[in-house]
Amino acid sequence: MASHSRWVTMIAICMSASGIYFLPFISETFYVPMQNAFGFTDTQMGLLMSVFGTTSMLAYFPGGWLADKFSPRRLMTIGLLVCGSLGFYIATLPSFTICLIIYGTWGVCICLVFWSAMIKATREWAPAEEQGRAFGILESGRGTGDVIIGFAVLTLFGWMGSNDFAYTTMINILAASNIALAAMVWFTLEKRTPEQKKQHSEDTKTVTLADIIEVLKIPEVWLIAIVILASYCTYWGGFYFAKFSTDAFALSIVIGALIGTIKTGFNPFAPLIAGFLADRVGISKSVFYLLVMLVVTFFILGAIPYSPGLLILMLVTMALTAFGIYALRGIYFALMEEGGIPLRLTGTAAGIISVIGFLPDIFMPYIGGVFVDSYPGVEGFRYYFFTVSGICMVGAAAAYMILKNTRKRALASAE
Repeated sequence: MASHSRWVTMIAICMSASGIYFLPFISETFYVPMQNAFGFTDTQMGLLMSVFGTTSMLAYFPGGWLADKFSPRRLMTIGLLVCGSLGFYIATLPSFTICLIIYGTWGVCICLVFWSAMIKATREWAPAEEQGRAFGILESGRGTGDVIIGFAVLTLFGWMGSNDFAYTTMINILAASNIALAAMVWFTLEKRTPEQKKQHSEDTKTVTLADIIEVLKIPEVWLIAIVILASYCTYWGGFYFAKFSTDAFALSIVIGALIGTIKTGFNPFAPLIAGFLADRVGISKSVFYLLVMLVVTFFILGAIPYSPGLLILMLVTMALTAFGIYALRGIYFALMEEGGIPLRLTGTAAGIISVIGFLPDIFMPYIGGVFVDSYPGVEGFRYYFFTVSGICMVGAAAAYMILKNTRKRALASAE
């Protein structure tokens, strides 16, 4: 593949990986506009994301099998087309029950059809010795796409009047962009060659019961799963930043959406900084200190008085929190190497860790919605942020145990 063609392919992968998530996660930045347009309660808003998270969890394992059977080009295209089509439907503001079905289908589309195929496409993009670089580019590219698309739709939303019509127009445009990205993926990703098909067949190994039992006996598997679960809870803690800003500090809807968009601006560079830092000081040590920082920042967000005079403190704390959230996202899977998990069991371990680590997709949005609904005003946010801070303490403890075990193995090998 020519050099320019390779980069066009990677751009298509990155942009589609960013664009397909905007529809189900639109409430992260446009929580209040979506709530106003549909008339949903905070609990209902949380339930939508919980349904998305549940179907996503169920789709992770079969999604890997599907990606081995069909080409990434075909699967990614289908995923984008279905997600975009459902976007046009949800822009008509259907009932809550229909929205639940759409969110559930989005979860299946993304995690069963699209996600593993995207990972496979990224592996095919680079040779074996450049896999780390490939996935680093992918994560950074996804973050850049989030910022570009986020600011574009925010500008459109503000220019059109920040009303229900502006919201539904924005959804239609995002749906159309998914259709356009499907075409881009179809025409830029190459078909698998016979050699690639043979290599995929050789790389795919049936997981035996003995493999699963061996993985389950490794303490680091469970510790890493706890670390990722805690880290992913911080993502859902940041999910409410836009609504928190408007409710607690009386900021406008557009400013609240701007804060939510700026938060995603940390995504392109935070994982890269964390990666270089982890290479210098150690992965588990970096994860530990990042989680400790998030214990503090989420506690501050829950404890400070919500008054205009402390707006700057709130914004700075949010910025540090956003950096920590995306920095963790870039390095927590690297703990498998430092945790001593055998290379031959990487796939099995990653599957088990993912099922546990991404469980917050199911319960965190619901918990957030219940807190905000049950404790009107600002108290719901306080309890939610305190909860996330406490979860981070558990994750930091798990990271510290991995760090101690890593040091023990290093000392044992040196003797």
